[in-house]
Amino acid sequence: MVVVSLGSHERTLPGQYSVKRGAEEALATLLTVCGDQIPQEFTDRVHHVAFNAHAGDQIFFPCPLKEQEAAASIKALEGLAAAAIADLRQGPRARSIEIDMAKAACFLMSAYLCTIDGMDKAHPRVKDKITDTDLNQAQSILYRRLSANLYETKTPGEFYHIHGSLEASRTLRMIGLPAFDPMMQDYKTCIATVEAAVKRFTVAELEEMNAKEGQAGIPVLKSEQFRESRHGKALLSLPPFTVQSLEATTPPTPFGQRDGHDNAGLTSGHCLRGVRVVELCRVIAGPTIGRSLAAHGAQVIKVTSPDLPDVPFFQVDVNTGKHTTSLNLRKPEDRQILDLLLTSADVVIDGYRPGSLDRLGYGRQRLTELAMARSKGFVHVAEDCFGGTGTDVAAEAEWSGRPGWQQIADCATGVAWEQGRFMGLDAPVVPPFPMSDYGTGALGCLSAMVGLYRRATLGGSWECRTSLVQYNLFLLRLGPHSPDIQARLRKLHDPAFFALRHHDSVDEVGRRALRSIRRLHPVLFSEDMMQTAWSEGFQAEVRWPKEALTVDGAVVGHVRATRPNGYDAASWDHWEEQGGMVWEE
Repeated sequence: MVVVSLGSHERTLPGQYSVKRGAEEALATLLTVCGDQIPQEFTDRVHHVAFNAHAGDQIFFPCPLKEQEAAASIKALEGLAAAAIADLRQGPRARSIEIDMAKAACFLMSAYLCTIDGMDKAHPRVKDKITDTDLNQAQSILYRRLSANLYETKTPGEFYHIHGSLEASRTLRMIGLPAFDPMMQDYKTCIATVEAAVKRFTVAELEEMNAKEGQAGIPVLKSEQFRESRHGKALLSLPPFTVQSLEATTPPTPFGQRDGHDNAGLTSGHCLRGVRVVELCRVIAGPTIGRSLAAHGAQVIKVTSPDLPDVPFFQVDVNTGKHTTSLNLRKPEDRQILDLLLTSADVVIDGYRPGSLDRLGYGRQRLTELAMARSKGFVHVAEDCFGGTGTDVAAEAEWSGRPGWQQIADCATGVAWEQGRFMGLDAPVVPPFPMSDYGTGALGCLSAMVGLYRRATLGGSWECRTSLVQYNLFLLRLGPHSPDIQARLRKLHDPAFFALRHHDSVDEVGRRALRSIRRLHPVLFSEDMMQTAWSEGFQAEVRWPKEALTVDGAVVGHVRATRPNGYDAASWDHWEEQGGMVWEE
């Protein structure tokens, strides 16, 4: 048994397994499956990558899949991208790239670690500090929140994840329940009531109803079932992300060049300083792309609609480093404002259901036309649930247009079944924390950096695509931990976690996992892992995980604290930088 010292604590490593070695193997797999999506200039420096495990070379999560290793490998490739871009701006040099395995784990549960005035997402008074974006009470009312949950169907042993998204009423009515029920206050009673309604239907019936109502539900498949599905076969032929040319007529755009001025030759600093990003996203995965680009110095302006709901607490997490503004793209005056932002934007992030922004006139075709009109290319980054849209497999990717969320992707691909079997159940369980959301966000950031590098060196406009399903397929490709390691994890973690069942909510799963992780690995919750700053927007002290990545000669970190949605003017002018938040490496 290997013993790892964690300051004043000692923890035993499950078996002889090393997450550092696992991350190295995951990076090798990632480079292989990505293939020519990654510029040669990135892969040439892979020998400069190092994974450190100063906080313990061990598995932190009560999960069977290699979540830490997957996230760390993507962060390593992000570091290779940052180093290559820094070389374009500063001149070539050897640059060490280091990924902190503990901070990579914190990245995967960021929303559960963030606090505002010391209150986390589960604190009963935290809502008093946050702008209420739960316009339909789909989050704040427990009964309605459980319209997004995993339940057994009429056929024993077959499961379906219904999902009321951020609206809830349509899904509840679809299964024969009232949209609101003031008598439903108890957690177990709510679950029993909703599951009883779902059990009136077979999977096929739920699929038919779900399609008719346009809801984000999905049958809960085992990984082999997904691989054999038409959509699964199509997605297995794709890398975790794709970067494709949209047009090749606009000239190269060197980093730092804007309006005739060139500050590309920075001697130090953020590698994406001067890059402008318009983020059209909600919830976690898409906004994580923008948050990560902001950590590399990009100006990221998050655009949300005052008429569309969002999960309130996520503002504390994913708005870090950005400006936020509010526009209704169905109003001509607000469309004019977005059009003005786009005239000098470099990157546009689309985190909505495929086709939504196209219908509003802000899809890839419009961006391509604008790029050619201004003689400067765009990088268009699209993130969705099922993947396949706009790729060579689009015709076979039959689920590409379906709406979806992290839990939906976990249930579709077999990740939930892997988690349930690990917990000793003959049933699926959605894993703790929105890890596939954050992993997909990391892939989206990486793809954007590839697109920006290609625009700088080759010219043109580039379309970058990734999805929750593509991230999960990469995760599954790494394989589960061995039976021996899984057994040791079961012995280490709290029995209360393994008392969970398929229908327990993601909040309950996350709460119990967090309690167990806090007991076993207090280092993850220490000040060394976290950053603190004053948020003018929230008028509160905010705390969030530090970046897992360091790159020699480049800064990685945010220069402004989070703020509520819709806080800033829709402008590229007068962006503040808070002192003391990052330091030169």
